[in-house]
Amino acid sequence: MPQNLGAAMRVAACLSTPLDIIEPCGFALTDKALRRAAMDYGDRCAVARHDGFAQFLAAPARAAGRLVLVETDGSSRLHDFRFAAGDTLLLGRESAGSPPEVYVAAAAVVRIPLAAGLRSLNVAVAGAVALAEALRQTGGFEDFP
Repeated sequence: MPQNLGAAMRVAACLSTPLDIIEPCGFALTDKALRRAAMDYGDRCAVARHDGFAQFLAAPARAAGRLVLVETDGSSRLHDFRFAAGDTLLLGRESAGSPPEVYVAAAAVVRIPLAAGLRSLNVAVAGAVALAEALRQTGGFEDFP
């Protein structure tokens, strides 16, 4: 959804973290749609677009660090997992989760603990929670006021 992408772009801008968008998206991701989703945070967010998961994996930025998938069925609780500098967080589709090839590529699959009986967080919110924990553990907030 464009709103989720806009929220993810705002989080990435505010936390000074690059954002990769792996297509296809659930909507037509034109330059106009991207600008509209970003609102006034677009020029403050470093965005890389990839035509598919294979292109994402082949990107030079993937040469270092682990891929850490955030999913509701993760084997590790987010706060128990030890993040390292250079880790890349992957978020699945809110409606259907991640496809099998994403699970295969991930070095770890983590979950955000939720209250009993509740299914999941909004994908942009889950990304913000996971990113904040990863930055906290790796000292990523040290340069922030």
